[in-house]
Amino acid sequence: MSQVAAVIGDLRDESEELDELVSGLRPDRWSAPTPAPGWDIARQIAHLTWTDEVALLAATDPDAFAAAVAEAERAPDSFVDRGAEEIAAAHTPQTLLARWREGRKRLAAVLRDAPAGTRIPWYGPPMSVASMATARLMETWAHGQDVADALGAVRAPTVRLRHVARIGVRARDYAYLVRGLTAPGEEFRVELDAPDGSTVAFGPEDAAQRVTGPLLDFCLLVTQRAHRDDLAVRAVGPDADQWLGIAQAFAGPPGQGRERREHQEGRAHRGDGA
Repeated sequence: MSQVAAVIGDLRDESEELDELVSGLRPDRWSAPTPAPGWDIARQIAHLTWTDEVALLAATDPDAFAAAVAEAERAPDSFVDRGAEEIAAAHTPQTLLARWREGRKRLAAVLRDAPAGTRIPWYGPPMSVASMATARLMETWAHGQDVADALGAVRAPTVRLRHVARIGVRARDYAYLVRGLTAPGEEFRVELDAPDGSTVAFGPEDAAQRVTGPLLDFCLLVTQRAHRDDLAVRAVGPDADQWLGIAQAFAGPPGQGRERREHQEGRAHRGDGA
């Protein structure tokens, strides 16, 4: 199986896992708040729907996508949220679910049939087909985690998380850039324990600065779905330690991240919010 086909298959499986989590929900449960402030379950799915459709547009109509990018540049801080809001407002849970399913199915077909060497325009440098599929998987998993947290569901980690970890490692220097910091000149060694007992590793084996821990915890860290203090990810070296405090696998400005678990539990106990 080619790399592209493997990633697209993993994207399909990741999407289906989230689909199973929401497809049986009562309509009123779609308005349950998630850990992302202002985002309920419906808006999480609407965001994935919007992003899949924009990726499909980029892959099939570069001129139309370029026009969408120009429009986005006029409101860079709101266009993503606005897209999700508009889709969520236009649909019932069932029609939203149907639209998400159709969009991701069409995107997968286009990516699967793309000629070798295809580069897809995006909000930044063009992406390879494999990179686009990997980015979609990362977002699907991360927003799926928000939904799972809202429902109190625990998802079993899979080896698909290696794709999320790869993006987190490759985005290391970007995390420094968006904060106005200078990235270290040396590479780090990242060694992560996968749920199947294997090790997922990046960087030179003899690197002086290292990051270790469970694959799941590293992915929660780089997608900012959990606070670093609540995770078993460890750094050796001051630069690696600094990186764990700013890491992000997603494009755009630095996220707010999540509070420590004890702070969340304290607010919930006091009735201060979700």
